[in-house]
Amino acid sequence: MSNRDEAIRLHREWAGKISTEPKMKLATREDLAIAYTPGVAEPCKDIAADEALAYDYTLKGNTIAVVSDGSAVLGLGNIGAAAAMPVMEGKAVLFKEFGGVNAFPICLDTQDADEIVETVKRLAPTFGGINLEDISAPRCFEIEERLKAELDIPVFHDDQHGTAIVVLCGIINALRIIGKRVEDCRIVVNGSGAAGIAIAKLLLLYGFKHVVLCDSKGIISSRSERLNDVKRAMLEVTNLDDLSGSLADALVGADIFIGVSAPGAITPDMIATMAADPVIFGLANPVPEIYPADAKAAGARIAATGRSDFPNQINNVIAFPGIFKGALEAHAPAITDDMKLAAAEALADLVSDEELNEDFIMPDPFDPRAAQVVARAVRECL
Repeated sequence: MSNRDEAIRLHREWAGKISTEPKMKLATREDLAIAYTPGVAEPCKDIAADEALAYDYTLKGNTIAVVSDGSAVLGLGNIGAAAAMPVMEGKAVLFKEFGGVNAFPICLDTQDADEIVETVKRLAPTFGGINLEDISAPRCFEIEERLKAELDIPVFHDDQHGTAIVVLCGIINALRIIGKRVEDCRIVVNGSGAAGIAIAKLLLLYGFKHVVLCDSKGIISSRSERLNDVKRAMLEVTNLDDLSGSLADALVGADIFIGVSAPGAITPDMIATMAADPVIFGLANPVPEIYPADAKAAGARIAATGRSDFPNQINNVIAFPGIFKGALEAHAPAITDDMKLAAAEALADLVSDEELNEDFIMPDPFDPRAAQVVARAVRECL
């Protein structure tokens, strides 16, 4: 049976990957009187007097919303709200299985930024946090920033920040192997959507000085055509020499390539022009910018992808469950840059000196320690 046939068969059998289950028995009139009327009035009155008690008395304390408009789903693109639901259900399963966090998928039948912001604001009292998912750039930047400003619960766009955290984790450990200093490394990020922008920002926050962003037209510079506001703002902190040209031009002498772009975007000839011991992260899925074997044959010291069938999988699942676990446990009003940096460092530390090698720079996605160490790192930032 093909993967498609098996996936369709099981999704039909499951009829949804999550369900709601009561935590209490409901077998007698006394049970009903406590769980519902009249007993339920007592926590309602307490919460009315002190809204913070919702974290203690309701699911808010360990439940988030996974919100999407279906405009940028995996490698499928703009497939709409209904078609996005299997992915959002899957994300809810990952939150529960890897972090013990309850998550509910909410797919919105609008791609208007104002309507998305307004809808999420109205839903917010139910949840302890909001995970934005698969919303296309550049709207995703505006939506996240507005919600962060207007809500008092964490708002986190995993396509941006979850990806950036795991990439930084991998880069930290790659540098442990190749022995280069953060301030000396030249990094090229290919892809200027949600993930690429967030990766570049987090790398700069960590201390990298020389980051060049590329899009499908090549190096993003002051001479690039049709610069949007996000790219224009990034030019203030990236490509400080105002280089122009193609991706191939950007890679000459570079130490690290991070691709969140398209299959086959980088060639062996390009890798051959990079600095000694180059690091190649080809994260396009399912077909990477270059396959690891080809990258290594061209001289790469370390190669990583987003796939589970190659070493060094760069997988968001080692980050986002712990991020929200820690934020919810601390009743954090926001997820800060310090939390993201701390999470990346905590994950990198999970790979011991004895385990670390060219084919093992990332914690295993099933490492049961991951969510715990990330949650602790998040809490300790408060």
